[in-house]
Amino acid sequence: MTIFISLAGILARMVGDVLTSTLGWASSLMFGRVPRSHQVLVSLMLAGTLVWVLLIAGVLLPGLGAFFRTSTPGVSALDVSILRLAYLIAIVLLPAGIGLAAYLAPSRSERATGFAAVGQVLRGYPLALVLAVLLLVFLPAVGIDRKVRSLRRGWSDMHVPIVVKPGGYDTMVEDLRSALVAADLEVAVHEAPRVLSIPGRLLALVADGNVRNLSPDRLVELNGPGLEVGVYPSDIAISGAEHERTRARAVIVSRLATSSAHFTTSAESQAVEDRLGEVARRAGRADGELEAIDGLLLDLDVAPEDWDILYRLRLQAERDALRG
Repeated sequence: MTIFISLAGILARMVGDVLTSTLGWASSLMFGRVPRSHQVLVSLMLAGTLVWVLLIAGVLLPGLGAFFRTSTPGVSALDVSILRLAYLIAIVLLPAGIGLAAYLAPSRSERATGFAAVGQVLRGYPLALVLAVLLLVFLPAVGIDRKVRSLRRGWSDMHVPIVVKPGGYDTMVEDLRSALVAADLEVAVHEAPRVLSIPGRLLALVADGNVRNLSPDRLVELNGPGLEVGVYPSDIAISGAEHERTRARAVIVSRLATSSAHFTTSAESQAVEDRLGEVARRAGRADGELEAIDGLLLDLDVAPEDWDILYRLRLQAERDALRG
């Protein structure tokens, strides 16, 4: 039993990481820059969607509902009819809560007002359905398919999480292609399977914000001998043999520092990334600007992984500026 519980905990953490990054991708498409203080609302969207799906499953499948009741302390003592009514009320109201979280996620200056605000809250109903389909069906299926294809070739996968800047997808693709070719990794641009554009199109149907600016008209892949690079608005998926894969990752991570993409998701972190990108593109020393950024990093309240990324980009920016 102890081994089973440990394995279940590890699996739950893995699933949680995947779902959190997936919703982060969706929130980036819908809202663009989200202040760190508002990112808890994005997590609430994820939690609300999962609870909503579980409640529907518990109502439609009596056996599953009975399992929920017996496994939850204190709930099994309540009358079944009361619990069923509570489930139904929650199923009706939870999507509105998801819509409210989506409305509050952007900064105050970017929120709708009046009847438009009411419409955004009500948009939580289709948004909950779309997120449920993406999180539980589509994205896991795409990930499994990609993994199987890589295993058949004897390849492995690497991922570089990003957020493409509005209107910057084509520029980013060309930057990556030229950088890979310069590193002796011959790749060519090919159309990606049309099915991969479904998430952006679904979100565009139910959400306002940056979806139409961040979702490109087409998705492409960079393919070459022993290497396949999928370029998506929120992820660079690198599949290939060990040498090609690791070399491509180093080239891509280095080049993205000055391309049309962000490595971080919060508004505060992305603002620093933009300043570092300007320093990196500027020839000559930039000590004054770098000192100002160093002072900003000392007091920047962001997640540890974002701070580590920004510090790496700061060092790279100084190197690139000195090398011209």
